[in-house]
Amino acid sequence: MVKTAFKIAYIGTDFYGFQRQPDLPTVEGELLRGFKKAGVMDDPNKSNYSIAGRTDRGVHSLGNVISLHADSNATINQINYYLPASIQIIGKVEVPHGFKPRFAEYRHYKYIFFMDPYNEKILNLELMKNAAKMLEGTHNFHNFSKRSERSPIRNVKELNVNQIGQLIVIDVIGESFLWNMVRKMVQVITMVGNGKMEDTEINLLLNPDNHAPITPVPPEGLILMDIKYKDIDFTYDKYARNNFFKTLKEEYIRRRTIAAAEEEMMKVLKAP
Repeated sequence: MVKTAFKIAYIGTDFYGFQRQPDLPTVEGELLRGFKKAGVMDDPNKSNYSIAGRTDRGVHSLGNVISLHADSNATINQINYYLPASIQIIGKVEVPHGFKPRFAEYRHYKYIFFMDPYNEKILNLELMKNAAKMLEGTHNFHNFSKRSERSPIRNVKELNVNQIGQLIVIDVIGESFLWNMVRKMVQVITMVGNGKMEDTEINLLLNPDNHAPITPVPPEGLILMDIKYKDIDFTYDKYARNNFFKTLKEEYIRRRTIAAAEEEMMKVLKAP
């Protein structure tokens, strides 16, 4: 029996996170139903099914990974037929039987947010970049997750902040991350940028003896861009990628239309 790893893309907006939950729509729940209908996997426990990571409610993905011993040789698009358009498999690869998707070489997250055009206070990009560099490297990230985490030591390989027009784009690369860690790092970086926090306070946050709760930024701007493994290269399906692109484009246009209508209403209310 062949063990296969699948690369999963999804729009997280309408799902209660990745992990399956009773009576709630989740990415994993839809995937398991799709695999069963396609004849790929009937019982996750018997198929050695495992996942790379559980994204939170509202978080998107272009690169989450699951692996399993498949019961059939169904193609990517045969499986995608049974999945909602907002969840699609875009790549796969045969992997060794001992492969475990959570042990990755690195993960790449991207957080994007739109700067408030009605706020006269401008974010200080240089201060944000400096704060990001302070969070790079190996640290105790106790304050950036649940205090109950057993192993809060993590290594952030890269943390880059860039401005593209009215967008702030933050790329985070590391081997693994704690629950909410990326969104809390983005919150701290943003607070430094808008003057609500001094960058010197970051050293205090990285000291686990100083309990300092951090509210994570909203999940809608977070994308799990990719998960990379040493000596494993996924084969991507062009048809599946194009289909998911079409879904993204339709959703993008729909939301831009809503935003344009709301902007027009704000203009009226803001007028003297």
